[in-house]
Amino acid sequence: MLENIRIVMINTFHPGNIGAAARALKNMGLSQLWLVDPVEYPHEEAESRAAGAKDLLDQAVVVKTVEEAIADCQLVIGTSARQRTFDQPLLDAEQAAGMMVDEARNGQIAILFGRETTGLTNEEMMLCHRHLFIDANEDYPVLNIAQAIQLVCYELRRASKQADKLPEPAPYPRQQEIGLFYEHLEKVLRRTGFIIPQHEGRVMDKLRRYFNRTRPEKAELGMLRGILTSVEEVLEREKADRD
Repeated sequence: MLENIRIVMINTFHPGNIGAAARALKNMGLSQLWLVDPVEYPHEEAESRAAGAKDLLDQAVVVKTVEEAIADCQLVIGTSARQRTFDQPLLDAEQAAGMMVDEARNGQIAILFGRETTGLTNEEMMLCHRHLFIDANEDYPVLNIAQAIQLVCYELRRASKQADKLPEPAPYPRQQEIGLFYEHLEKVLRRTGFIIPQHEGRVMDKLRRYFNRTRPEKAELGMLRGILTSVEEVLEREKADRD
């Protein structure tokens, strides 16, 4: 299960934090380290801080965008010490670990960690299904990124020891499939006039938040795609009748 959980570090500027994160993963039995557009990597300081986890550094996956890092994942968790303006289910590290380990039995899971100074952007958090926070001192809740990764990996290890007692989870679609659904949904909503170019507002943002929160299962997403296709077929017939 832990082999299906990836730690994704976004735009990390201090190479030592990457090395320390690799060590944290290996300490707790995780093996997937993904790096999105790191500022300095590879770097000798990353190797020094990794200590006996250089093998995880050597096999780390480096990509340019967050979308690449999560395309094949069915569950994406964003970590942040601060509340956001949009409604997103909030989980502490223990709750999130239980959810991730459960679903890791039949799919890939990603946990996003943002930049050392600014964390994840709102746009990156919008790609996530859940918001993970670490219950820290309210007067100073911001942890070093490697410390945060160590704590989350520890909770994942604890949760993995209980996962065999849980029923098999339902299959969920991958992020790439969800992305295609959003494209299809927006196309149909524009064709029906629900989204008006002059007054678009934030319709798609709100719908993305809704579906990220409710998380349709794979079969349910297929049904939604079928509904959209049937609407398109009706629109095509009406267009043919008018012509």
